[in-house]
Amino acid sequence: MRRTGEETVAWRYFHRDVVPFAAMFAVECSTVGSNTLYKAASLRGLNFYVFIFYSYAASTLVLLPLALIFGRSKKLPSAKSPLFFEMLLLGLFGCMAQMVGFKGVEQSSPTLSSAMSNLTPAFTFTLAVIFRMEQVVLRSSATQAKIIGGVLSISGALVVVLYKGPKVLSAASFTLSSSPTSSLHQHLTSSESSWIVGGLLLASQFFFVSVWYIVQTLVMELYPEEITVVFFYNLFATLVSAPICFLAERNWTSWMLKPDITLAAIVYSGVFASVFSVLTHTWGLHLKGPVYVSLFRPLSIAIAVAMGAIFLSDALHLGSVIGSVILCFGFYTVIWGKKREDSTKNLAGSEHCAPLLLTHTVEDEGSSLR
Repeated sequence: MRRTGEETVAWRYFHRDVVPFAAMFAVECSTVGSNTLYKAASLRGLNFYVFIFYSYAASTLVLLPLALIFGRSKKLPSAKSPLFFEMLLLGLFGCMAQMVGFKGVEQSSPTLSSAMSNLTPAFTFTLAVIFRMEQVVLRSSATQAKIIGGVLSISGALVVVLYKGPKVLSAASFTLSSSPTSSLHQHLTSSESSWIVGGLLLASQFFFVSVWYIVQTLVMELYPEEITVVFFYNLFATLVSAPICFLAERNWTSWMLKPDITLAAIVYSGVFASVFSVLTHTWGLHLKGPVYVSLFRPLSIAIAVAMGAIFLSDALHLGSVIGSVILCFGFYTVIWGKKREDSTKNLAGSEHCAPLLLTHTVEDEGSSLR
């Protein structure tokens, strides 16, 4: 019996701690991997608009059977309902975020994208205050922490974008100069990218992501069917992106895919970035909560630096290091403020229930004496 109890505790620890950690780490790797693979494919000639449309179409095709099998517990919303319109907004804002995001990666690097992703909590907190989904009590330490964290996040983003600085880590230390693959990478990345334009595009991406979070919260409150909501999001994003992409890219030869890195980037982005990441994050939110899931966001910076140096021959600049450190401080300050606010609410709730519990206890004792 003792051995069985120990095995139960070990399995519970494995399920509650080890599996979520590995899953969240895998999500960050897959997201950065999608950006890195797209950057490499764009350097090989992958058209931006072709990539966006095919990625959403692949995600929709993958999610269709899952939605039919697992998403039938509730009736689908009608086309005239506000919920249907909110799902359409999800597709619109998600498509806009993807477009400006991958364009920003094309102009800069996956490392900058990972650094700028830490703006998401600051943008989300600001929008939540505007839409009255978040309370602001200036005397509260939790509110002060969230405001300071938001300011630090925006300041760190400005440092990353406006100050590139000297190289602190050269790609030559990761790749062999005699390697033909390395020389090809160096040739492909020899042109100077528009760092500031890329940074502004990435900042716009994570602003749209924050808007997407707000709309998604409203949708999930009315229709808590994760797989169905994610499917309709990708479906509407495909429909929104189709006219834009086909009008922007009228050369039909660009739409003919070849079995090379361009096809790999589309399939990887459609399956892992859109399907695996969203579903895993949803599962993690149910199991461990938003604070735990958010703590893995800065990890993407280190993953992006390693992948960029190994696969793209990217160098690490001083501005990215300084700005990323400030961004991480701001990110964790916002998370700490949110955690403290939740703890205060739970404590206030328990204190409010305590007198009621005491009253019931006294009444019970009095009735027993009678």
